Amino acid sequence: MREITNDIILLASQGDLQSFEIIYKAMSGFVYNVALRIMNNREDAEEVTQEVFLTTYRKLQGFRLESSLKTWVYRITVNCAINFGRKKTVINNKIKTYDESAAEAMVEGDVQKEIEKEHTNKVVNNILSVLNLEQRVCVVLRNIEGLSYEEIAEALNININTVRSRLKRAREKILSLRKQVDYEYL
Repeated sequence: MREITNDIILLASQGDLQSFEIIYKAMSGFVYNVALRIMNNREDAEEVTQEVFLTTYRKLQGFRLESSLKTWVYRITVNCAINFGRKKTVINNKIKTYDESAAEAMVEGDVQKEIEKEHTNKVVNNILSVLNLEQRVCVVLRNIEGLSYEEIAEALNININTVRSRLKRAREKILSLRKQVDYEYL
């Protein structure tokens, strides 16, 4: 991700669209990926991503340069995803597996890689789908995005021990599910 200077942040907070576009281009990929892992649905992740950048644009004037912009945007992303998930009565666990136009253009070697990637994504999404929203958020930020416990606590505005307990419960739930599946296939 491209480094965003304080000058760009200040200009964007004053309404400079070109500076905000720099922020958007630098951060939209990771915002979408975090939203996708939390929502487990592409369309929902796209809506959350749009909401994140609308919120970021509206609230950028209030951003104090005390923390990193990335951490601040993580917090907005997680909050938007949680709010979206709460508003939605049924979470659609099906994810569109691939983009048809990209699939038509693939060569044979790419098809095998795409199948493996699709399988991995299904496994990850199935695992994430058994967790509650708070646990899923922590797992995504820790294991997929690579944030430290401190960064997660800061991004979610929660105590670090809460992060630890959510991750512990998520791991226990995943291990329990794995033992169930292993037992059923014995």
